[in-house]
Amino acid sequence: MKKLDLFKIGLEELGANKLRTFLTMLGIIFGVGSVIAMLSIGEGARRETLEQIELLGSNNIIIKSEKLEGGANKPTSFSPGLTIDDLTAIKNICPFIHSLTPQRDAIGKIVYKSNILDANFIGTTTDYPNTFNSNLEAGSFFNKQHIDQYSNVCVIGADIKTQLFKYKNPIDEKIKIGDLWFKIIGVISTKKNIVGNSPNTGFRNFNQDIYIPLSTMNYKMDKYIDPSEKTEISWQDVGKIANAVDRKAISQLTVKVTSDDKIVIVADVIKRILTRKHYEVKDYRIIIPEEIMAQKQKTQNIFNVVMGAIAGISLLVGGIGIMNIMLANIMERTREIGIRRAVGATRQNVLNQFIFEALTISFIGGLLGILTGFILTSIISNYADWRTIITPSSIILAFFVSVMVGFIFGSYPAKKAAEKDPIDALRYE
Repeated sequence: MKKLDLFKIGLEELGANKLRTFLTMLGIIFGVGSVIAMLSIGEGARRETLEQIELLGSNNIIIKSEKLEGGANKPTSFSPGLTIDDLTAIKNICPFIHSLTPQRDAIGKIVYKSNILDANFIGTTTDYPNTFNSNLEAGSFFNKQHIDQYSNVCVIGADIKTQLFKYKNPIDEKIKIGDLWFKIIGVISTKKNIVGNSPNTGFRNFNQDIYIPLSTMNYKMDKYIDPSEKTEISWQDVGKIANAVDRKAISQLTVKVTSDDKIVIVADVIKRILTRKHYEVKDYRIIIPEEIMAQKQKTQNIFNVVMGAIAGISLLVGGIGIMNIMLANIMERTREIGIRRAVGATRQNVLNQFIFEALTISFIGGLLGILTGFILTSIISNYADWRTIITPSSIILAFFVSVMVGFIFGSYPAKKAAEKDPIDALRYE
């Protein structure tokens, strides 16, 4: 008997008990749907992790200034906070360093013609694009001459360009910050925003940034930018020892290490340097992007285990359902089996027929499960605000698992049917 004929017979037999067949398929449907949803969440988390590492730099160590409460007699009053002096000490003592990039952060308003926007201001140096893998869409980043001359130049993020200039070329246009005019000399290419942006982990909307020479920010902009709780550091609160120290203040220092395997060594040396220079005051935080990602991956793995268990239970229930319905079918069709054997059907023919019926259930259940997986993934993405990515490999894997469940759990009933004695089967009422 041809395999296509076996498939048609399987459909006819299952169609005779539609409700029972559908209830049997439910375990397969939800099992396959759960597998696809789990794999799509895992792939989304994996892609997001890679993008986050790329965004912050896989070889980077980020040191962020932290504001601590303290009075004149508190230990914090003896620490100047994070400053350029820390950069110098790290550069002179610490090995395996490729570059050091300081920055000072604040938020404020910018004005262009009649438009007023909120923006993140980043005072930094020429190494910034290389440190954070930033590409320029137009123009150029500021150079050493701009920094040495305290130039009023800036590089804007992609969102700033879109909101202020739309399709117009912003290069050489001027924007106003307080009473100062800044000439735009470059535009940073769009950077992908990460779900759950958080300044505490170094993530934010980079497309809303405006980059300014650190020297210009330190010596010209203090009185024009309003401090905010959202900023990493407040101009007026840093140091408070002397104006000279205040102008050395930075809110973040990014250390680019020569290779991944040196990150732990460099981070340990940096901790020792800062502990000594800050008189054991913990007014800074050291962030290693790879460690953050490793922790997120660990949480994701736990979630995958839970989702995998749910999917496994659903498929097991579906497999048991297939075995039960096949055993019931064989019992009801015992006389039919006897007649087929009497007219010349072999045990292999009977075995093949019932295996194909089990595979038909798992095949249809698998297809419906794939559709369910797309629906579940869409619901998770829209309502849980999780990134999900369905890949062809996840669909193929889920479908293969459903077919294998049908084959494994359908083999035992099919074997029982093939082993029935034709004479006893014909006597069965």
